[in-house]
Amino acid sequence: MLVLLPPSEGKAPSGRGAPLKPESLSLPGLAEARQAVLDELVELCVGDEEKAREVLGLSEGLRGEVAKNAVLRTAGARPAGEIYTGVLYDALDLASLDTAAKRRAARSLLVFSGLWGAVRVTDRIPSYRCSMGVKLPGLGALGGHWRTPMAAVLPEAAGNGLVLDLRSSAYAAAWKPKGEVAGRTASVRVLHAPTRKVVSHFNKATKGRIVRSLLLAGAAPKGPAELVEALRDLGYAVEAEAPGRAGTAWALDVLVDEVH
Repeated sequence: MLVLLPPSEGKAPSGRGAPLKPESLSLPGLAEARQAVLDELVELCVGDEEKAREVLGLSEGLRGEVAKNAVLRTAGARPAGEIYTGVLYDALDLASLDTAAKRRAARSLLVFSGLWGAVRVTDRIPSYRCSMGVKLPGLGALGGHWRTPMAAVLPEAAGNGLVLDLRSSAYAAAWKPKGEVAGRTASVRVLHAPTRKVVSHFNKATKGRIVRSLLLAGAAPKGPAELVEALRDLGYAVEAEAPGRAGTAWALDVLVDEVH
């Protein structure tokens, strides 16, 4: 099973670890595209701070993020699972998983990123600020920048198993599973059961809980239909319907009664 996650907007400090080693990151087929984004992002943030803040869409209160990006090559690096914070990652709570579940997380979780493309939770990265919606002056929209390298690399990363897609729309734009891979992909919405509406906070929290539940249970669904059964066995209310044609991802709705 491969689980596709969005990053968090806020991130933990880099700390004092050894600096980034780009060659050590997973999915080496993304290395050239990563280097292009890293080079331009650092150059942007070393230069005109106001321009960098405008390009990155940062408020006055987030001005310090520009300085953080300027030293990405020398800043300390930590496992991505410690860098990403926020509602989904708080609910997932990787640090408290047992040893077996942590091994499963290292194998199955892939976090999408405007800067790195996609990384494993064990990949060591510095704290940064660069969303997939950013348009860098030289590279343009990052979603478009990542599509070609992702299309070459991600099908192999997906292997022959289930792809559980929990990304937000901005990050989903960087890679859309196609053909046979799409047929074993399941995307998930979390709906407030009484209103049938998506609410951002508990959408993210529930997705984090879903991943945590699957990791702790050691669940290994081979496809979307098996995922539906696994989630129901874990106590989730799931609605799903097989797609009408081959090569189309499944859409799963997880119903939650309380907004929290």
